[in-house]
Amino acid sequence: MVNLKYALFWILPLISASTWLAMLLAMFIVWELQGSPHYVSMEPNQRIAYISDIGAQELQPLFIAGASVTTVFLDLSFAAERWLRHTGLLAKNMGNAEKGLSALSIFFAVGGTCGLILLSIFDTVSHPKLHNGFLLLFIAGYIISAIFICAEYQRLGVHFRQHRVLRASFWMKLFFIIVEVLLAAVFIGTSFTSHRSIGAVLEWIIALIFTLYVLTFFVDLLPASRNHQSIANMETGHVDGATVEHGNGIAVNGGHGYDGAGSGQQPKPPMAQNY
Repeated sequence: MVNLKYALFWILPLISASTWLAMLLAMFIVWELQGSPHYVSMEPNQRIAYISDIGAQELQPLFIAGASVTTVFLDLSFAAERWLRHTGLLAKNMGNAEKGLSALSIFFAVGGTCGLILLSIFDTVSHPKLHNGFLLLFIAGYIISAIFICAEYQRLGVHFRQHRVLRASFWMKLFFIIVEVLLAAVFIGTSFTSHRSIGAVLEWIIALIFTLYVLTFFVDLLPASRNHQSIANMETGHVDGATVEHGNGIAVNGGHGYDGAGSGQQPKPPMAQNY
């Protein structure tokens, strides 16, 4: 049974990702239903609207609200991950270097948050230069944040090689970094040249991939709910059906997360089982 108090943590990235995806779908569908209008912010030969082109029109309130909810809940996911590692419900940071990497990832994520919210407010029609600057802040902020969190996970992987979820999350985030950097480079190159339709398509693709990146934090936070239940079982004297001798913490029947009686090894904490 999952403790709802800790289930709330992995709900955070789900709210963020679903809000972002719903906003993107709503904006694109409305643009299509309106007959794919050519906005004043679009170049004469541009056939595909940028997200910012649509967000500068009557759907700007949706754009601002969607961007705000998405990034705030994503930042809360970063904070929850840091707190859960501090409390031991996820694999703990083993040194100051890992804690520093985590703090830097949160710092640049907040920068990315400011960029996205501000670019939705300062639209591309009324404030084109500010809008483009905040767009670069948004992209750079979250890519740099992902680099730091990947570095943290790589160091954690040295100490916790048994955590398959940790490795999986690392590779998913690394995939995000590589793909987004490549797409962002082409996006910038096409957006400031005569190939703005290609740039618009790339922007939609980058935005959709960002949804997948947000969902990697669901993978990160989910084990905390299971680990909390393992701790609760241990405190009541049972770990996956095995009796625990209180006082020395040795599993008499060799329960999961422990080395078993008579192994000569120190017992492992129950959280090592999952993450």
